[in-house]
Amino acid sequence: MKTYLGLGSNLGHKKANIDNAIRKIEAVVGWVIRRSDYYVSAPWGFESEHDFVNVVICVETALQPLELLLRLQEIEQEMGRKQKSVGGVYADRVIDIDILLYEDLVIDFPELKVPHPLMKERDFVMKPLNEILG
Repeated sequence: MKTYLGLGSNLGHKKANIDNAIRKIEAVVGWVIRRSDYYVSAPWGFESEHDFVNVVICVETALQPLELLLRLQEIEQEMGRKQKSVGGVYADRVIDIDILLYEDLVIDFPELKVPHPLMKERDFVMKPLNEILG
């Protein structure tokens, strides 16, 4: 199954954080088929002096959506992410990995919504996504 993931980092060595996360994704999730360029963006939804570096990747995976979410959250935790954003409250982070699309499925679970409900509002998602979709 093809899934599109959005990755972002605004702490530490941002590009290295993203590259490390992609290696971990390849090890436990599946084969990365496509990858966008790096995109730099201002923080979205909160104030910070740290800009983000963002990438979108397409991964071929055998994992079902909730198992995929669990594996991605484990990668975030391994890399130092303490907690996910809750209730629209965002903060600086070493790594953030979002499931943007999972094949053509529409998923509406409390813990997972696909397509990602805010992706169309975020240029830092749509620009790299369109780069690898086109």
